[in-house]
Amino acid sequence: MSLLTHLLACLFGMGSWVSINGLWVELPLVVPHIPEGWYLPSYLSVLIQMANVGPLFVTLMHRFRPGALNEAAVIYAIIGLGTAASFLMAFFWKETVVVAGAPRSVALLVLTFFLATVDCTSSVTFLPFMMRLKARYLTTYYIGEGLSGLLPALVALIQGVGVVRCINSTGSFNHTLNSSDSSLTFDLRAQYQPANFSAEVFFFFLSAMMLVCLVAFLLLNYHPSVARERPSYTNEGKEKSERDRKWAEQKPMMDPYRPASQKRRSSFGTGLYSWTQVLYIFVILAWANALTNVVLPSVQSYSCLPYGSNTYHLSATMAAVANPLACFIAMFFPVRSLLLMGALTVTGSGVGAYIMGMAALSPCPLLVNGTSGGVIIVLAWVLFILTLSYVKVIIGLILRDEGHGALVWCGAVVQLGSLLGAVTMFPVVSVYGLFSSGDPCNTKCQ
Repeated sequence: MSLLTHLLACLFGMGSWVSINGLWVELPLVVPHIPEGWYLPSYLSVLIQMANVGPLFVTLMHRFRPGALNEAAVIYAIIGLGTAASFLMAFFWKETVVVAGAPRSVALLVLTFFLATVDCTSSVTFLPFMMRLKARYLTTYYIGEGLSGLLPALVALIQGVGVVRCINSTGSFNHTLNSSDSSLTFDLRAQYQPANFSAEVFFFFLSAMMLVCLVAFLLLNYHPSVARERPSYTNEGKEKSERDRKWAEQKPMMDPYRPASQKRRSSFGTGLYSWTQVLYIFVILAWANALTNVVLPSVQSYSCLPYGSNTYHLSATMAAVANPLACFIAMFFPVRSLLLMGALTVTGSGVGAYIMGMAALSPCPLLVNGTSGGVIIVLAWVLFILTLSYVKVIIGLILRDEGHGALVWCGAVVQLGSLLGAVTMFPVVSVYGLFSSGDPCNTKCQ
């Protein structure tokens, strides 16, 4: 086992979603300086779903022109685009252009679309590329993908993003005629504390992370010790490996290494799973990604902020830790059980229902006035992310065993699940306003 290959696979995976995850955690610093204000998250959700044109193109190419698309060239292109867009974001994120008589952050929105295209397309290019390495490195890749959310969150925590202090703003004196009763009251106002470093520095950090991902990808392609970790590495060298890779891409639902005597239950991959089981796997994959990528994150502030800003930041950070932790557990306990997969999905969905219930009750959810309420909501977020992240990794390992094309469809279904989640939650949160955030300093619950 090559530690270098594990490190490179992890760094490669970190580049998959680091840009968009970083942009989300930086919103409290960005929003006060742009004309869109807190409508920006809604715009970001739309832009991210529009960026699914990237994975759609790659999936269609694999389906109708297998072998015609140079996978490595596409990855080089999108990592380079992500590096450049993150770098330019540091200079132009505050720039505005007058559109239809009103100032708009055109540069920010355009660069965000490019970043979203990079990250969405990584789902259908990075995963299939990992087919070129031995199966154990796929779990390491998922650890890196989890760190793509954790690392920006930790940097934002050091930066001091979203730290709120309640200060006295105005006072009022109430006196009742013919009475000696009087009262003096003060209104509290939430004030965001200044950050320890600017948003520009944070965007330079994101650009550096994409550059690290590019270097890792270069070494995964050309470093000699990595070549020895390829599944078909023999004395015949790289030529046989390249022939096998092209053959697998031309037959995207077939596995060239399946024993001829094995009875096939379907035409999917190795034929190990029936079509009913394949549908079951993909439905769970779409459901898990819809919940973890869009549905619950869109109401995280509603579910946590009523318990205090510290609870919110702790839940966001611990949830980000739970993702790579689940991948780490899967590295040592890769249980490919469809029954366990279903049980964990039901458990995670049940915990997610509790979180959604607390968000719906905002700004006065259950146990809001006690310490136990904050502890429970943090643990709920950790358990929710931990169980469903483990499910996603196990599905990735199962589909990796089924061949290159199965991983392409894995990435496509991940994006489809996220799209369906966004289509569901956008009108609920942003159009109809069914959730109430309350005031962090003045909301009183009985």
